[in-house]
Amino acid sequence: MSDMGLKEFAREYRKRDAGLKGLDGSPEAVRKQNIEAGRKNFRTFCNLRNPEFFKPERTYQDDICNTLQAAYEKRLINEKTGQPYDILIINEPPGFGKSYTASTFITWVYGQNPKTQVISVSYNQTLSLTFSKTVREAINDEEIAGDLDYYAVTSFFPDVRIKYGDGAMERWSLEGSYMSYLATSFDGSITGMRGNIGIIDDPIKNDKEAVNDNTKEGIWSFYKNTFSSRMLDGALIIVIQTRWASDDLAGRLLSEFPDRCYELKLTALDENEKSICEDLYSTRDLLTKRATLDEAIWLANYMQVPVDKKGALYSTFKTYDVVDLDEADRLINYTDTADEGSDNLCSISAAVFGRYGYVTDVYYTDEAMEVTEPETARRLQKEKVRECLIESNNGGRGFARNVMRHLKTLHCFKCVITWFHQGKNKRTRILSQATNVMDQIIMPEDWEKRWPAFARHVKKYQRKGKNDHDDAEDCLTGVVEMINGDVKGKKKARLGSKSRYGI
Repeated sequence: MSDMGLKEFAREYRKRDAGLKGLDGSPEAVRKQNIEAGRKNFRTFCNLRNPEFFKPERTYQDDICNTLQAAYEKRLINEKTGQPYDILIINEPPGFGKSYTASTFITWVYGQNPKTQVISVSYNQTLSLTFSKTVREAINDEEIAGDLDYYAVTSFFPDVRIKYGDGAMERWSLEGSYMSYLATSFDGSITGMRGNIGIIDDPIKNDKEAVNDNTKEGIWSFYKNTFSSRMLDGALIIVIQTRWASDDLAGRLLSEFPDRCYELKLTALDENEKSICEDLYSTRDLLTKRATLDEAIWLANYMQVPVDKKGALYSTFKTYDVVDLDEADRLINYTDTADEGSDNLCSISAAVFGRYGYVTDVYYTDEAMEVTEPETARRLQKEKVRECLIESNNGGRGFARNVMRHLKTLHCFKCVITWFHQGKNKRTRILSQATNVMDQIIMPEDWEKRWPAFARHVKKYQRKGKNDHDDAEDCLTGVVEMINGDVKGKKKARLGSKSRYGI
């Protein structure tokens, strides 16, 4: 199938999978209905234009296409300001077709309003001209006489035509317009044109540019002083890129203009560690990339979580090979129950030798309490925990009682469960104990593979700025506080002896 041309594939795909069988009427009538639908809906337009790439099962494309159309139609409203977002940021992994989708969007926009003026910018002129060429060639594409299964841009929008003799690739016009499109780069210029739509596609080329402060500052200066000044009133700016650093263009925009920016963030792996599109990148391929790529590159490029190593709270952890639980001075556990929203339950068990905590188990999940309560109990038994401290802030007291109940059914009677209310500021605790965490916490050698979600969140936590997750860091802090005697519960419940419960 990969050897077939687009037009040939389109014919076969339409006959097999287009979903037209549910429509009544002749092939001509079906085509007419499809064209009308594609004029109104960008996702449908994409599916009809290139069914080889825009497949219904690629559901991540729904998010991109629908968000682009909603932004264009001013339907993305900031509830705080009551105004539509005028900056759309799409962060997407490499290889998922972000540039092609953006160029297809421009052809659809011209169909909505042929008078639209578009300015596109890429990290160099070659890439910018490639983007422009893709748009031009799509508009110049012709229908095939008698072929009802192939859809050109002119099938939907017959009045959208490149002006005769307007051949410059970097600057051209549609029929009836003075200036329709300008392609440039960050070291280029924008003269003689203003835009209703501004597209910035891949502002950073590679990791070398991502760590070059001069390069990033040059991009920001171009955006602020040149690009944005050429936008007309009510213009939509679209930044579509792969993340590289917290202070890349997307990061600067989100920081400087939070009320104006709408962010769509697509990760290569979903919350279940599965690929969002198996036929583009299989889960196996992505897990291999994660294992081989530098962690910071993986997180930024594929998970859209830029991590600045110099700003990370934790650098590297000490590791161990094996540990004998029976030789430990203490066997402890600190559990922070999940609140509503994006919080995770985090439960860390450790074998304490002197002032050092050897982490033996991490339970890190967003599953419901009916799952986490018995599982926490099972893990406490497995790790032979004798002291368990549970934060009661988020329903932890009830959680603790239920864990105790499950421990009884497991015939585990030596664990002391303690719950307490954590009144100290979470971020302040995390930052103040960071040095002790790095000094006193010792991880198993394979901890990143054993607990991948926990490891990702721990390694990306930044000293400055906003962090999306802090449950892992909070729990590590709690373990250190337990070791050092800095936190104690007020309510204790010992399970007691077997005979007490008639066993």
